[in-house]
Amino acid sequence: MATLADDLDRRPRPRRNWWKIALVTVPAIVIAGSAIGYLSNSGFSNGWYVPLEKPSIQPPGWAFGVVWTTLYTFMGIALALILALPRSPQRRLALTLFAVQLALNFAWSPVFFGAGYIDWAFLLILGMDVLVTATIIAFWPLNRVAALLLVPYLAWLCLATVLNHETGKLNPGADHAPLGITGG
Repeated sequence: MATLADDLDRRPRPRRNWWKIALVTVPAIVIAGSAIGYLSNSGFSNGWYVPLEKPSIQPPGWAFGVVWTTLYTFMGIALALILALPRSPQRRLALTLFAVQLALNFAWSPVFFGAGYIDWAFLLILGMDVLVTATIIAFWPLNRVAALLLVPYLAWLCLATVLNHETGKLNPGADHAPLGITGG
């Protein structure tokens, strides 16, 4: 019967120091995510968003900046851990899934806050939920720490998915391009 030590011995070994890569990936993801949020006027300074009725489980406004900075930091570290591994088909798949979910993540704020498209943003966040789950699964055999660093992100996305849906439901007529999904 294989032991945990045997399992760890079969894992790919990093080909270089992951923390050197993280010196690039962490600031890049934090800065890009923050810039996109700022440029799309996300949050409680947005004139379209402020008057909307919020779900009762909505965290306070200050929590979003703290949480997203932390999550983007975790994402940057997770990415660095995977980038440090030798090239392989599994690594390529994991990086592709990560890149696609990150693209959807960066698209969400402009769609929701910038355009006021509640239903379209809901479809984006559902896609993120699926892709982040797939990314965690793809990261797991490569580096379990990298996979586990994405779990809080998935948990927050689940909350954000509910908030997105409930915002549409509580604010009929607020969606600038309704698809009839959230009721907005």
